Amino acid sequence: MFLNLLIFFFLVSPSLSVSIPKDQNKLQNKLKNDTSAFSLSFPLTTSPLSLSANPNTSKTFSVVSNYKQNPRSRPTTTAATAGGATTKTPSYNYKLSFKYSMAPIVSLPIGTPPQIQQMVLDTGSQLSWIQCHSTTPKPRPPPPPMASFDPSLSSTFSVLPCTHPICKPRVPDFTLPTSCDQNSLCHYSYFYADGTLAEGNLVREKFTFSRSISTPPLTLGCAKDTSDTKGILGMNLGRLSFASQAKITKFSYCVPNRPAQTGSNMPTGSFYLGHNPSSAGFQYVDLLTFSQSQRMPNLDPLAYTVVMVGIRVGGKMLKIQPSVFRPDASGAGQTMIDSGSEFTYFVDEAYSKVREEIVRLAGPKLKKGYMYAGVSDMCFDGDAVEIGRLIGDMAFVFDKGVEIVTPKEEILADVGGGVRCVAIGQSNMLGAASNIIGNFHQRNQWVEFDLANRRVGFGRADCSRS
Repeated sequence: MFLNLLIFFFLVSPSLSVSIPKDQNKLQNKLKNDTSAFSLSFPLTTSPLSLSANPNTSKTFSVVSNYKQNPRSRPTTTAATAGGATTKTPSYNYKLSFKYSMAPIVSLPIGTPPQIQQMVLDTGSQLSWIQCHSTTPKPRPPPPPMASFDPSLSSTFSVLPCTHPICKPRVPDFTLPTSCDQNSLCHYSYFYADGTLAEGNLVREKFTFSRSISTPPLTLGCAKDTSDTKGILGMNLGRLSFASQAKITKFSYCVPNRPAQTGSNMPTGSFYLGHNPSSAGFQYVDLLTFSQSQRMPNLDPLAYTVVMVGIRVGGKMLKIQPSVFRPDASGAGQTMIDSGSEFTYFVDEAYSKVREEIVRLAGPKLKKGYMYAGVSDMCFDGDAVEIGRLIGDMAFVFDKGVEIVTPKEEILADVGGGVRCVAIGQSNMLGAASNIIGNFHQRNQWVEFDLANRRVGFGRADCSRS
């Protein structure tokens, strides 16, 4: 997940509604044979996030992999438990609503009994990890919602020893090699692109959605020394991601527009685990897949990589070679869909063409000498409606004629201080050689990750009503 300049929250309340058969044996049989056997609905609310006024110092959850130093192998198609054995688990069919505030934090019930934990929903990360605090020998009352996870209160919590197969330096799933701590437990360290460090022990724990519905024990990080207060729900294609371990075959989200007025009520969007009833109207683009032998220095083989063919601004197709959006021999040019990045980032060849057209259409309105967060110099401090009218709609064009269109009324991101920017940055300023489609340009779109069929779907929607 790349630079989060704004952050949107998915906060689940402890209550949930479950529709299941009265006969639990029948339920278990249905779960094994019917992917739509049950449906859970989680109500969600918003929570503010305090960000530094200086965008360069705000904490982000960014690219987990160091592309040039740590290329990772493609995941196996069958998810395994932390113990190495494969288990048959149900496909999930949950709907969650959320209010779009600033960045993606989903709160999920973890452990037995469940403790509600805040986790950044990140399609650009693999390892899921939660905030833990030291276990205590004395029993304590259950912690309040959103507190850090207390392992001593869960009967299904276990730690991974150094002898576990995952805890091997040769396993390319971590930014830094795993190691053995002083207690002979498997220790991990994750560095993110902005320097954020998450480290702790690898553990096994369940996600417990109800008394009868839970995941098998999944491999998670139990973070103790981290520079941020939230965990990560890794949803990429890696073998250790939540999606892979829990055998999620589909998930989708619909991000609404943020209100124009600061302090206004945040609109409610939706997030699905499992089948989306709106999917009949989606347009799909195939995912690019990479073999285990393809070790390109600039490639993230675990990202949701799609074929992009061009950019249209104000009705004009920009003169950008389609090869700019596809990985070359080094992996540079890869185009990925990232739920955790707010801005979209392009490699220089594409960014310069977009900026050239913005200057042609609205050059006199540009804020001279201004660079937002060190990544974007297409910013304005004038009338947003007028500037949007000058620029027009913007469309990202993908294979098979699939498009993501951002209307002219929504083309500028409010970055504070009366400044608004075209929400596109330069990926090289992040130290990346990739094109990243951020959530700003996914607004009012259903975005579905159909893992079973290796494709991503898009469907225009009013996400505040979805």
